[in-house]
Amino acid sequence: MASLSAYSSESAWAASADEARYRIDGDIAPARNARIIALDQRAASVARRVAAGPWAKARFFTCEDHGPVNGAGAVALRELDGAPAALVDLLTDTDVVVVLATDDTGRAHAAAIGRECGARAIMTAGIVLGEGFEADDAVAALRPHARVLLLSADESDVYELLTALRV
Repeated sequence: MASLSAYSSESAWAASADEARYRIDGDIAPARNARIIALDQRAASVARRVAAGPWAKARFFTCEDHGPVNGAGAVALRELDGAPAALVDLLTDTDVVVVLATDDTGRAHAAAIGRECGARAIMTAGIVLGEGFEADDAVAALRPHARVLLLSADESDVYELLTALRV
């Protein structure tokens, strides 16, 4: 194998025949079925804006009721068009669930969603948007269940995370 100094740049080295054997030539498929769930009203506004993006088979939902949650069946969700949706139904054949929060009103739902995803081995990510993070309880509820937990003041990070997850 030739040394890096034998090439004029790292790019030339990376494109060499020696390095070609490490290259993955197949297409990377997008997530088959992503679900994005907004836990509160401001997060729902973000979800509506983000939903206009070029996502593969992503479906976007909002939480309706923020009362006590007694099991996954009690999590009241709606699609962005207003159609009701049951959490246990929408998780069937789901690859990744991304939960959006801007405050603590959806903390019980965050925990219920996280538990249900964990029980089904569905990758869960959480994005908490805001200045000063008014959603400390939502963060605490998501932390045990989310493989990715992003705290940000920048809404564009939602696009970036969904892109990185190949939604």
